[in-house]
Amino acid sequence: MSITASMVKDLREKTGVGMMDCKKALAACDGNEEKAVAWLREKGMAKAEKKAGRATSEGLVAAYITEDGKAGALAELQCETDFVAKNKEFQAFVLNMAKAAVDSRADSVEALPEEARDVTGLIGKIGENMQPGKIGHIAVEGDGIIGSYVHSNSKLGVIVELIGAGEVEAMQTTAKDIAMQIAATSPMCVSPDQVDQTVVAKEKEIYLNQAKEEGKPEQIAEKIVIGRLNKFYKEVCLQEQPFIKDDSKAVKDLLKPLGDVRIGRFFRIAVGE
Repeated sequence: MSITASMVKDLREKTGVGMMDCKKALAACDGNEEKAVAWLREKGMAKAEKKAGRATSEGLVAAYITEDGKAGALAELQCETDFVAKNKEFQAFVLNMAKAAVDSRADSVEALPEEARDVTGLIGKIGENMQPGKIGHIAVEGDGIIGSYVHSNSKLGVIVELIGAGEVEAMQTTAKDIAMQIAATSPMCVSPDQVDQTVVAKEKEIYLNQAKEEGKPEQIAEKIVIGRLNKFYKEVCLQEQPFIKDDSKAVKDLLKPLGDVRIGRFFRIAVGE
């Protein structure tokens, strides 16, 4: 009997077992789902099945940057308890997910190789439900580097791209500072021109209505809108934000000593968000 992707998907959702094992079980049982479930139990998959469905609100984030600094990835692995997140096999698995994301240029769990995302064996060893979370990958095209920051509790991580041909060590230091900024402030985008215009229009409408309610004349109201919009940009646009280590500077000021270098893409993961 032909085993379809839909059949495999249904069995995976029902049992929590990896796709390859689900396919093997269906093949061994002529496509009969009920028999395939029993087959998986007989093969030692019952533990994973029983754990599937429990809340996975804890976990870890890992970052991996290639030796040449030209590519990097973040990976999240979720679990039930903080205790399991401290398990060395669990930590090694999430780091391997990040490495696999770099190698495969994956931006989703589904795009990872099966062996890098199938947690069935780990569930069986540790005895707690877990599941891969978010994946993010950035590779520099041309001059530039990838920087990273993972918070001390490994529950929050960032990778960020600096584009340009600056001095490498200085760029690495700046990239880490900017990654820390992103971790702390969770910006919407890099610069004001990247903000969705529907969002800008909505903000302008709100500020204009506020000014009118305050009884401001039209000309004054327009200036108030511009001022409040600039304040909004400083909150949501990375390069306009006050630097967390020295709020007398904006993040964009950190780039000036590097020469012709700019911030490219960034990716942020916080466990549970």
